[in-house]
Amino acid sequence: MIGAAPGDGGRESGVQQDTVILFDLDGTLVDPAGSITGGIAASLQLHGLPVPAPEQLHTLVGPPLREGLRSLGGVTEDNLPAIIRDYRDGYRRHGMAASSVYPGVRQALDELRAEHRLVVATSKPQSLARQLLRTQDLERYFTAVCGSDDDETAPVPEHGTKVQAMAEALAAVGHPGRAVMVGDRHFDLDGAAHHRIPGIGVLWGFGSRAELTRAGATSLCEDPAGLAERCRDLLRYGRRDRPAL
Repeated sequence: MIGAAPGDGGRESGVQQDTVILFDLDGTLVDPAGSITGGIAASLQLHGLPVPAPEQLHTLVGPPLREGLRSLGGVTEDNLPAIIRDYRDGYRRHGMAASSVYPGVRQALDELRAEHRLVVATSKPQSLARQLLRTQDLERYFTAVCGSDDDETAPVPEHGTKVQAMAEALAAVGHPGRAVMVGDRHFDLDGAAHHRIPGIGVLWGFGSRAELTRAGATSLCEDPAGLAERCRDLLRYGRRDRPAL
């Protein structure tokens, strides 16, 4: 697991150094537009394996890829590395360019970056996350990008990939006193609970309202236009001692 600092998202005039907003990537900032689920389906077909129903494929967006693939019939420890390799090859060739930034997200990032430091904490391999952010012209918004180990055969961190990515993101900005996590799946909110920071569940991604509510979202956000205000409200307080919204 690696943390990296892209560059100019950090110490602009007016940015509060004691606050940080952590963002998930796929389903929160970027709409994969079927590139993840379609790519997984194509890789499974290439290896002669059955392709799950669309509903099951959608559950694979969020957790580390190898963990999701292990839940599928026909995937074994022997064929798993080749399935991941072929999926990643296709994603680099076609998937990143086919993805798109959700409408309204750039405007929210522009607004938030003027006041707070922003970091990415994703289960995606770190170099791939940075490449996707570059492709979508988003890397410039973030002080740091933290993701999973580029070696996808490496052991899973003790508390899980998302928790580890968030730990590295918080460390990259010096463990500020006030932080909030923004994501679309329960993994993001589980990580927020582990680090005792509030979690905003966004409803334009892959997680349902029910999933995010069950996971203990401090707040739900239906549209990127309301995200900046949600973050400001939660960052007025300390860690987990704030009221739910």
